[in-house]
Amino acid sequence: MASTKKILVVDDAPLDQQRLCAVLAKAQVNATVSLAQNGREGIEKAHSEHPDLIFMDILMPELDGYSACRQISRAADTKDIPIVIVSIKSQPADKVWATLQGAVAMIPKPYTDDQILEQVAHFI
Repeated sequence: MASTKKILVVDDAPLDQQRLCAVLAKAQVNATVSLAQNGREGIEKAHSEHPDLIFMDILMPELDGYSACRQISRAADTKDIPIVIVSIKSQPADKVWATLQGAVAMIPKPYTDDQILEQVAHFI
């Protein structure tokens, strides 16, 4: 039996968390999903849980997604975790900045189920 994969969702909006979890439940992978309410909590969970994939919002209290992405992607123990930015901020400059912070992909809100599932299939 394949080992259980871990996906971390970092978003401060409960409705966005629920929507993303509902989409992830459709993925044909054996994965557990954990939640973080902001970038700081996302960093802590990345270090403690070592997820296989992170979906990260940008606009959050305490620490934004860009900063969290940068810290996760540059830390020795978490640098190999793929981070997919899921945000309403989706202009070309946002995508460039997300990549510079260490994100592997960016999905604009509102998104389709297939956009999320494609990233899961690619990275898990």
